[in-house]
Amino acid sequence: YGNRVHSKEKIDYLKDFTMDLKFSNGETRRVDFLPLLVGRGKEDLKDPDKFIQFGLNHWTLEWYNGIDFAPDFLYRNGQQVAS
Repeated sequence: YGNRVHSKEKIDYLKDFTMDLKFSNGETRRVDFLPLLVGRGKEDLKDPDKFIQFGLNHWTLEWYNGIDFAPDFLYRNGQQVAS
């Protein structure tokens, strides 16, 4: 992953807890967030109505309660989407 990747290019919410994230290296990765929602604050996001309350800050995806994930982590946990 040599260069740092950022997810702020584009985010497409698909359904349930799944999103397609376009990274600054041009790749799009599909991320299923449900298995990643473990730990303090993240458990709240298992409520679908709360999960969809997200936006972009200057470098990554962030939820209403301040929870975010490092872009590199999301990249590694996503499956590549054919372009």
